[in-house]
Amino acid sequence: MLSNRQMKSLRNYCRARKTTPTKLIKKSIRNYTEFFANEVPEKYHKSHNQLDLFNKEQETPDMFE
Repeated sequence: MLSNRQMKSLRNYCRARKTTPTKLIKKSIRNYTEFFANEVPEKYHKSHNQLDLFNKEQETPDMFE
């Protein structure tokens, strides 16, 4: 669901690019709808802690050493 302002923005962009909102959206999500039919590679799975900053296995740097 888009707000009125978002829809107006989308229409203006599509008009400038000579396309339709449907074509723009389909092109934008094509990678997700075509390449992951069988399985999603591990690198795209969400991990609990997405940054390695919180990885307990890594040695934490001591800023006072």
